[in-house]
Amino acid sequence: MLFFMEHIYQYAWIIPFIPLTVPLLIGAGLLLFPTTIKNLRRIWAFPSISLLSLVMLFSMKLSIKQINSSSIYQSVWSWTINNDFSLEFGYLVDSLTSIMLMLITTVGILVLIYSDNYMSHDEGYLRFFAYLSFFNTSMLGLVTSSNLIQIYIFWELVGMCSYLLIGFWFTRPIAANACQKAFVTNRVGDFGLLLGILGLYWLTGSFEFRDLFEIFNTSISNNEIHFFVGTVCTFFLFAGAVAKSAQFPLHVWLPDAMEGPTPISALIHAATMVAAGIFLVARLFPLLIVIPSILNLIALIGIITLLLGATLALAQKDIKRSLAYSTMSQLGYMMLALGMGSYRVALFHLITHAYSKALLFLGSGSIIHSMEAIVGYSPEKSQNMGFMGGLKKNVPITKTAFFLGTLSLSGIPPLACFWSKDEILNDTWLYSPIFAIIACATAALTAFYMFRIYLLTFEGHLNVHFQNYNGKRSSSFYSISLWGQEGLNPINNHFRLLTLLPVKNNESISKNSHGNIKKTTQSFLIIYNCDKKKFSPYPHESGNTMLFPLLVLILFTLFVGFIGIPFNQEGIDLDILSKWLTPSINLLHPKFTNQNSLDWSEFVTNATFSVSIASSGIVIASFFYKPIYSSLQNFALINFFEKRNPKVFFSDKIKNLIYDWGHHRGYIDAFYTIYVIRSVRVLSELVHFFDRRVIDGIPNGLGVTSFLVGEGLKYFGGGRISSYLFWYLFYASIFLLIYFFYFTNMNFTDQ
Repeated sequence: MLFFMEHIYQYAWIIPFIPLTVPLLIGAGLLLFPTTIKNLRRIWAFPSISLLSLVMLFSMKLSIKQINSSSIYQSVWSWTINNDFSLEFGYLVDSLTSIMLMLITTVGILVLIYSDNYMSHDEGYLRFFAYLSFFNTSMLGLVTSSNLIQIYIFWELVGMCSYLLIGFWFTRPIAANACQKAFVTNRVGDFGLLLGILGLYWLTGSFEFRDLFEIFNTSISNNEIHFFVGTVCTFFLFAGAVAKSAQFPLHVWLPDAMEGPTPISALIHAATMVAAGIFLVARLFPLLIVIPSILNLIALIGIITLLLGATLALAQKDIKRSLAYSTMSQLGYMMLALGMGSYRVALFHLITHAYSKALLFLGSGSIIHSMEAIVGYSPEKSQNMGFMGGLKKNVPITKTAFFLGTLSLSGIPPLACFWSKDEILNDTWLYSPIFAIIACATAALTAFYMFRIYLLTFEGHLNVHFQNYNGKRSSSFYSISLWGQEGLNPINNHFRLLTLLPVKNNESISKNSHGNIKKTTQSFLIIYNCDKKKFSPYPHESGNTMLFPLLVLILFTLFVGFIGIPFNQEGIDLDILSKWLTPSINLLHPKFTNQNSLDWSEFVTNATFSVSIASSGIVIASFFYKPIYSSLQNFALINFFEKRNPKVFFSDKIKNLIYDWGHHRGYIDAFYTIYVIRSVRVLSELVHFFDRRVIDGIPNGLGVTSFLVGEGLKYFGGGRISSYLFWYLFYASIFLLIYFFYFTNMNFTDQ
């Protein structure tokens, strides 16, 4: 064992293959002993968790050696050799690799533990764990790759696994459509990535990162490569990251990907698929920094994405879709940081966001699990925040975990995301004041929509009427929904709309009175009454195997941010992350490292500003969504929002505009449907018509013509050879006469 630890770099090549054992054994077992494997299906969680835990220990040792020695280790071997072409495979272990290995393994283990309980009822339990282990294998292979071809292979495997997991419940049409949408959208970016890889090989003659960086940068500085060609190649490389990390305009697949099981949503959004795009840009950063226009484009795409994701999250009713747009916005922050050259800060936010978002998604899964006790297994209801509220009494551990994740993502100290987002905001002011204003406004929006999710889910009272344990009906209760226009329509036969006025359960309401109430509260207050025979009594806390990952992620959310505190004064170095990233930073130009330390006064000033922005979003969210407990406040709210008041009518217009913007996903999906998909279909129909009528029509026409001529000529045949010879000589004479007169005229004209 000691020998193994001393030569740990030499054995790093086995990292991607350790989790691969599980899907191979499950597949072989289902082929050879299907009944036994299915009966013992729950046992497969243990080898899945154990093998990934072994990889985590391996990765932890690699990370410690990276921090202590700041070394880079690479091993390659030739796969194919030709006179003009050589392709090598291998593995690369540096600081970026070790960081990604720790993220993938720690989050992956917690997701596996969580999934054992979450998927225990599902018939596809074995298939789920096989897919999940293969997903981890693909991501581990991606981050340890030593060249672009190897990255592209694992890149496609990650996409394939995401396709299988997003469409895990493929019998549901919406899930089948979601995985197809994710697959097709990512093919657009992947095609660009392939073009970029081939273009760089054409320019440099190498796929290996070290050779590629050195040759490309030298050629650009010596004008040996045309700057425009180099820019186009790097742009195509970035296109792959745009699709994989759900950046504008290829972000449309991400919210639909929520149709997969919640543990997969946590893994995709925290440490695997969307993180792959950030990893690719970080890995190719020494290549990108010599093309300033590409860095500016990355920053522009990042600022658009972070603002778009935040605005689209404002009006979502599905809790997982709200978190999905939140991920999109936070990935925009990371892209913005990379575009500004803040390499360390971008990776810092990748780390802090991964654990906070994993906590939020697994927390949302616990919420959905508890809601299914009331509304049954129906994603349209169990994930809809319009049916939630007041869950804090029933799921206190989940509520605490979700609250801490919400505070972290909002940027409240000392939680994880505060440290990284604060640095991004500070760097943005140095890069562009306009970008800084947008980034700060988005930070406020982040705090607003995150506390909107929290308040609608846990505060107030449960929106769905349920039966007490003593069998008595509880009194009517309510919750606030700022974007709740659709709530007034009948949900189904089990629900009926109740008035917001303080009335008892059995009190009758006149038709005119009910009509007036419906008019004055059309957009804001909704109450549902449920048939007690159709649902279980109360929502409940999840099992221990689902709560344990939440508790571990709480610890990460509380303390992981301290690894990147930018203080290095008086011999005290608190910035562990910078020391960890030293090998990668040494490859970059000094102006892109952003390694300046802060003193305490500067830090307090910056932190006060960023916390004030986040606090403003929290206060506004509390104003709109904090439950109101007195009938007097109820009447005041109704009177305040009457449309007879012109100020309120104006605010109502803004509210409806925001709601429509979020409900229609910024009209970007509609744009793709109308102008892209229809255009492609029209073009396909034209190509199909040209192929059938022209390409196929020419040989088909010749065949038909030959057939008709043959059919017509057979009636002129009488079987007499003399007749055939006559007609042959006749047509030959005509041909010779035409030929003779043509060349005679040609010679006469030349003279």
